Amino acid sequence: MKDGKLEIGFIGLGQRGAAYGMTDGSIGLLGNVLKNSNDVIVTAICDRFQERLDAATQKIVEHGYPVPRQTKDYTEIMNSGVDAIIISTSWDMHVKVAIEGMKAGIPVAMEVGGTHSIEDCWKLVDCYEQTGTPIFFMENCCYNKDEALVTSLVRNGVLGDISFCQGYYCHDLREEIAGGIDTHHYRLKEYMEHNCENYPTHELGPIAKLLNITSGNRFTKVVSMSSKAQGMKHYIANNPKYSERLKDAEFKQGDVTTTMIQCENGETIFLKLDTTLPRLYERGLTASGTKGFYNQTTQSVILDNIDHESTKYKDMFFTQENYSEYLPDDWRTITPEQLKSGHGGMDYIMLKNFFHCLKNKKPLPIDVYDAVTWMCITALSEESIAKSSMPVDCPDFTRGKYKQRKTVDVFEFPKIVK
Repeated sequence: MKDGKLEIGFIGLGQRGAAYGMTDGSIGLLGNVLKNSNDVIVTAICDRFQERLDAATQKIVEHGYPVPRQTKDYTEIMNSGVDAIIISTSWDMHVKVAIEGMKAGIPVAMEVGGTHSIEDCWKLVDCYEQTGTPIFFMENCCYNKDEALVTSLVRNGVLGDISFCQGYYCHDLREEIAGGIDTHHYRLKEYMEHNCENYPTHELGPIAKLLNITSGNRFTKVVSMSSKAQGMKHYIANNPKYSERLKDAEFKQGDVTTTMIQCENGETIFLKLDTTLPRLYERGLTASGTKGFYNQTTQSVILDNIDHESTKYKDMFFTQENYSEYLPDDWRTITPEQLKSGHGGMDYIMLKNFFHCLKNKKPLPIDVYDAVTWMCITALSEESIAKSSMPVDCPDFTRGKYKQRKTVDVFEFPKIVK
């Protein structure tokens, strides 16, 4: 720590890490880390490509910080004296780099994504249990305003006992996937080689927290189905930028993948991945309980005293602001400048809270058991699809500890007495 600030090492400086090649710089983690200037300083950076290192260095210097140490070897970051590392590499490198960081005793913040390897999940858990090094899974959607609101409503009993949740990752990524031929984006390779729920945690993470998964509850079974894969072929054939260079590309990833998850306490979860067809962005978070339900798409809280057949029911759409008193302080006090930070402010809040936990030695609210339990849905869905949508058992990565573990929410939610 230097002058009361955590010294941070960055590993991976592409689109998510440093918004390399993006017109909207707020999407990158580096820019949001630099906005937390009261808590941190970036002293070391790593990437395979020199142009990314140079661009990140320029951004750091423009924010008034010294030139950071540059390296293309991530193991050098572990020996650079940093207090924590942020991993925003391609999906297939997350676990490998995180394990090296934990073995070196350096707290780790790891970007999201699924994994195709249950074995890697166990390696991550084993490393944490052997070293005790803190690891934080950077699922920013857990810190979003909508997800914070519905979790607070559930914690306050407004929706009653929850029976069902659903979530989507619906995002037209055709340009990003095809563009990987130029930008080195890992999604191109992923979509050519795998067919699965490849990005489950944006929708699943907040649901898992809400249902106390790994803390008194657990996933037990997964069933997945995937549609035919035609979206990328159609997009490439009709896009002169890629039609010749990618004409022979074959894609395994179905256009729409749907997944059902069974929970030990009786709840079910529905997930949808829809990223290779024309559509608007949607996460579609829904929580259905005995007293009412929340729907993110219509921005609605609909309670049991509503006449469901009348026009009043439709009048309840887009009225969730009526429940703003249930929001945590971070969302009730957020500034216009912070709202302009990555993904509408949730990146800023996530990183602020991560740094606060590190500096004050508090438990990290999204820990290794959360990380692997959410990530493994990718591997389990791939297995289910390959077995003609047969159910697949979910591992208990806590080895039974989930029965005694207490839920650590990402926010301290207000207690509302009605």
